[in-house]
Amino acid sequence: MFLHWPVDPKKLLPHIPSELELDLYDNKAWIGIVLFKALGTRPRFLPPIPGSANFLEVNVRTYVRYKGKSGVYFFSLDASSRAAVEAASFGGFLPYRKADMSFRRNKEHIQFESRVVEKEAAAEHISLRYQVSVQQAVSTPLERWLTERYCLWTKPGQYLMRLDIVHEPWKLSYVKGEITGNTMAPYLGRNFSGGKPMAHYAEMKKVRFFPPAVEK
Repeated sequence: MFLHWPVDPKKLLPHIPSELELDLYDNKAWIGIVLFKALGTRPRFLPPIPGSANFLEVNVRTYVRYKGKSGVYFFSLDASSRAAVEAASFGGFLPYRKADMSFRRNKEHIQFESRVVEKEAAAEHISLRYQVSVQQAVSTPLERWLTERYCLWTKPGQYLMRLDIVHEPWKLSYVKGEITGNTMAPYLGRNFSGGKPMAHYAEMKKVRFFPPAVEK
């Protein structure tokens, strides 16, 4: 599930590394909240780490550029697996946090809930109820710009690092529903989470991650 809100670029600039610039669409920055279920996660050529292969995740992100290349910057990544959080956040590489999450599906709708439970983190939460349209979305330039991102940057220490990913293009569907609660990323202000987002759903996608590289 992709949820997207346009935001004032000035709200985001203080929260991204100085080496990065915001990637804008029609002079607007965008915040994305992405919810998904990870299945069979593992290091390449190795078996899954026990307890970290299958989990629910919610991440909050924006879109950035570095030396002409477009990608993603994560403000937070919340996972239902403690083992996945510890593995992915080792050395502060990515801002993963443990969260209590639930995903329930019935004939009428899907219910998703997440609440951060880290002691040193704010009790951020999101809950929503939605239905997926049987009609595939007509892919617009903005929808492709928001979702077709194939690298991310992070700065766990002194150096900016990039991690590239590969997957087939998303096949998006429209979504109907409601967000029943959202206090994610309170430091960014309520200007994004209080409005109605662009919402899209995508079926399962196989993704490959490459080793991180230090930017020069």
